[in-house]
Amino acid sequence: MSDAALRQHLVNLLHARQAYMGFEAAVVNFPMASINSRPTGVDYTFWHLLDHIRFTQWDILDYVRNASYQYTTWPDGYWQPRDAVTDAVGWNRSVEAFLADRAELVRIVRAPETDLLAQIPHGEAGHTILREVLLVAEHNAYHLGELGILRQVMGLW
Repeated sequence: MSDAALRQHLVNLLHARQAYMGFEAAVVNFPMASINSRPTGVDYTFWHLLDHIRFTQWDILDYVRNASYQYTTWPDGYWQPRDAVTDAVGWNRSVEAFLADRAELVRIVRAPETDLLAQIPHGEAGHTILREVLLVAEHNAYHLGELGILRQVMGLW
C-alpha cells in the first residue's frame, strides 16, 4: 500500500461514514431537552458520553503533539462528574471542539512530513501516530455506536 493510500484510509476512519455511524449522524438533531438525561441502568448522561468522546480524542491529540503531555487520571479524568449538567451551548461546544480536534488529526495525517510509523519522540515505546489515530478511530466508533443505541432505546431519533 502506498503512503498516500494509507493516509487516505486513516482520514476515512476518522471522518467518513464507513461500516459504522459517523459523528455527525450520531449527534444530528439531538433533542436539547434530553442532553442531561441518564438512560436506565447507565451511569452517565448523553452529554457525559459526548464529552467523554470529545475529551478522549483531544487527549490523544495532545499526546501526539505535546512533548510535555501529562497523563490524565483514568477513569475520572475522562468523564464529567456524575452530577454535571450542561445546556445547549455546552452541548454545542463539545460538538464543535470534537470537530475541530478531528480536523487537526486529519491535518496531521495528511501532512507529508508526518511520519506515521515513527515512534512519537516523547511517547511510550511503540507508540506511533498511526497507532494513536487507529486508537481514536476505534474509541470513537465504539462510543458513537453506544450513543446511537442509547438514542434508540430512549426514543430520541
